[in-house]
Amino acid sequence: MPIHGIIPPVATPLLNDHEIDVEGLERLIDHLMEGGVHGLFLLGTTGEGTSLSYELRTRFIKKVCRLVNKRVPVLAGITDTVFENSLRMASEYQEAGADMLVVAPPYYNPLSQSEMQHYLDDLAPRLPLPFFLYNIPSHTKIHLTTDTVLHARDLGAVGIKDSSGDINHILSLIETFKDAADFAVLSGTEIHISQVLQNGGHGAVPGGANLFPRLYVDFYTAIVNGEYEKIEFIQSVIFKINQTLYRFGDFPSGIILGIKSALEVLNICSSYAVHPLRQFDDKTREEIKKLVLELQETIEKYS
Repeated sequence: MPIHGIIPPVATPLLNDHEIDVEGLERLIDHLMEGGVHGLFLLGTTGEGTSLSYELRTRFIKKVCRLVNKRVPVLAGITDTVFENSLRMASEYQEAGADMLVVAPPYYNPLSQSEMQHYLDDLAPRLPLPFFLYNIPSHTKIHLTTDTVLHARDLGAVGIKDSSGDINHILSLIETFKDAADFAVLSGTEIHISQVLQNGGHGAVPGGANLFPRLYVDFYTAIVNGEYEKIEFIQSVIFKINQTLYRFGDFPSGIILGIKSALEVLNICSSYAVHPLRQFDDKTREEIKKLVLELQETIEKYS
């Protein structure tokens, strides 16, 4: 069975650019596991993966894998602009205990589809673990086509996380791979989770699941079981998260900073963000605190 369900893109708790917030990380992993998540995705966009030193990334993977202890699959991002660095990370993360790797296109030079396919031709045979593709054109300058995803599957890819925001594209991927029992299509866009799952997708990688993992797991279960009243309620909460928490700051990184600030409100971990990001000021964090408490109250009333 392909990987499925709710797989949070785990935030990276930090004290500064060089130190993991170890106690915060322990609380975060406990929080996610108690919430019933089906897997964890480390060192993605929400995890600020490409901004962390290589040494810190490896330490983070090791600590998480030790805490998870094979209870759920751990996926680890190896995206880099340097080919050999991706291979080195892949090897180190396998040794650390990761179960799968996540490959997004190298993110500096714009690539054509054929160049991306040739890149995978060279990379995939040398990976020590199964790999997922990660389509996030807002960060990589390339929108992976269905042909490129098919090419990746022929090379051993076991799924794709699509964060393009293009619902027609992800529905096309679901249709293309509907008979592929070993290939998962996951939504990286939260407002599309219901539509993706109801049309045959396998799961989602929602940043908000860092905060309210049980809410997103219940959403997945409700969609699978056709519990329409619950679906409608949870969809409204997720929509509110997207329209409020993710909109602080006039810049896309506000999503990451909003999630980290909310984790601080929940007394899980520090809100510190690695350079070049900078955590929100006190006024904004106070506004986020008020919002998070309102969200908690709404969720608790329903449950």
